Amino acid sequence: MRVLVVEDERRLAVALQRGLQSEGFSVDVAHDGTQGLWMATEHDYDLIVLDIMLPGLNGYRVCAKLRAAGNESGILMLTAKDGEYDEAEALDTGADDFLSKPFSYLVLVARLRALGRRTGRRRPQVMRFGDLLLDPARHSCSRGGTEIRLTAREFAVLEYLARRAGEVVPKRDILEQVWDSAFDGDPNVVEVHVSAVRRKIDAPFGRAAVETVRGAGYRLAADGG
Repeated sequence: MRVLVVEDERRLAVALQRGLQSEGFSVDVAHDGTQGLWMATEHDYDLIVLDIMLPGLNGYRVCAKLRAAGNESGILMLTAKDGEYDEAEALDTGADDFLSKPFSYLVLVARLRALGRRTGRRRPQVMRFGDLLLDPARHSCSRGGTEIRLTAREFAVLEYLARRAGEVVPKRDILEQVWDSAFDGDPNVVEVHVSAVRRKIDAPFGRAAVETVRGAGYRLAADGG
C-alpha cells in the first residue's frame, strides 16, 4: 500500500518512513500542510498519516479539503495526548481513525493495516489469476493451494502488478508505488524483486505469469500464466 506521512517533526517523519518501508509500505513524506495537500491531490495514496499541528495548513483543513474534493484515501490523524476535542474534531472533519501522541509504533502499523482493510479503494479481499491467489488483507499468496512465502517487498511488487493485471507496468511506476516517489537508488532493484517473485510463484509450478516486456516493463497474466 502507498502511504503519505504529513508530519512537520522531521525526525519522527523519517522514523515513520523507514519503519513503514520495512513493513512493505511505499511511503512519501510532506513536512507542512500545504505540501501534504498538494501531494495527496496529485498522487494516489491508499492511506494518509496526518498530524494536526502543521505549518501552512493544519491537519483539520487538509482533511476537510481532501474530503470536499472527493478523496477517499484512509486518513489516520495524529492528535495531542489526551486531546479529546482533537479526536472528536478529527473524526468530524473526515478522518477515519486517530492516534494520540506519543504512540506505539506497533499500534500505528496495526491501525494502518486495519484502516487499509476498511477503506482505501474498497478493493476485493482476494484476487484470483487462474490458480494463483493473492490476499492483500492477510498478506498471503498461494498457487494451486500451495502457500508461497514472499517478503514484504516482494508481496508489494506482486500486489501492484496484480492491481494492473494484463497491463504493461513501467519500472518507474513500480518504484513509485512500492518504494517511493523520491527513490534515488539503483532502479535495477525492481528487476531483482521481480526475479525473486518469479522464482517463487512461477518456476516451481512450471508457469510464466510474470512477463518482461523488453523496454517497457512487466505484465502479470490475467489468467495466472
